[in-house]
Amino acid sequence: MKDNKLSLKFSGEFTLYSVNTYKEEIAKLDFLNVDKVEFDLEDVTYFDTAASIFINSLIKDFNYRDISSNILTQNKDILDTLELVKTSQKTSQKLPYEKEKTLIYAIGKTTHDYYIGFLAFMTFLGKLFATKVYYLKSVKNIRYKEIAFEMNESAIRALGIIALTSFLIGLVVAYQSAFQLKIYGANIFIVDMLGISILRELAPLMTAIVIAGRSGSAFTAQIGAMKITQELDAMKTMGFDPYIFLVMPRIIALMITMPILIFVADIMGVFGGVLVAYIDLDIAPTLFVERFNEVVAAKHFFIGIFKGPFFAFLIASIGVYRGLMVKDDTQSIGFNTTKSVVESIFAVIVCDAIFSIMFTNMGI
Repeated sequence: MKDNKLSLKFSGEFTLYSVNTYKEEIAKLDFLNVDKVEFDLEDVTYFDTAASIFINSLIKDFNYRDISSNILTQNKDILDTLELVKTSQKTSQKLPYEKEKTLIYAIGKTTHDYYIGFLAFMTFLGKLFATKVYYLKSVKNIRYKEIAFEMNESAIRALGIIALTSFLIGLVVAYQSAFQLKIYGANIFIVDMLGISILRELAPLMTAIVIAGRSGSAFTAQIGAMKITQELDAMKTMGFDPYIFLVMPRIIALMITMPILIFVADIMGVFGGVLVAYIDLDIAPTLFVERFNEVVAAKHFFIGIFKGPFFAFLIASIGVYRGLMVKDDTQSIGFNTTKSVVESIFAVIVCDAIFSIMFTNMGI
């Protein structure tokens, strides 16, 4: 150090491996009375970018302390490396930072995501209908064995929970209605109310909700697991179309069995009503059945059964579509299974509302 001027001399290979050594040595120096620092790089034989970053950071630190600095070297490679790092640091400071997301941005992004999802579902339906046309070309194309297997797995095994749920719904609706009807002495009208509400609306709707939670979610989990384990890719490689062997059997099986499940739900729901009417309102089962035949038209039963295949198509197609949307991680199965159940129930309720408005306007 001379006349408040400090000279820092470097020699040999100045690289990433020697930066820490120089850093420790410089940290021991006292810069209190230093006005100028010279970086002597004349004896440096090799200079890399780590050393350049170190020198530039020292210069920046000295400038902050009002200490001027100077570099002593005639080596063009060293000077170019120092300039390159300095320029890169300036460029990186100009990188745009992520702006805070506004409400309009969030609304726009959500709308765009729903639009992309809608287009993907329409593409899936297009492929589905094209496969259905292939199915109808010849009875030999229909996978009877797979359809029978899916009928057993997705519907027959669900008969117990459907029957119990419908019985309890009939019981609860009848019990709550009986309490109000007794006040006005209109006990016998429980038959009218139960017959129409269960056959026309409650039995189809509750059956669809239970099937969406049980079988629709199972479709998503099964196909999602097959996608993660690359079974779908293996099928395609061997020339088997997953739409023919996996998708169509599930949809057809559920469309065939849903009316049967609704029929069982009708019987159990009405049975729950008969039980409450007998216990709470003293209406004998024979009187209940006679009144039922008089006031409940057959059209209410057929309207409920008619809704079955439509509900089944929505539940099965959404369940399978969500299974095909599963990514290559296990979390995606849970996410898509949840979305499958929520979207299926929402679609069924919307479809039921459309049917309700349509049949009412038609006078049915």
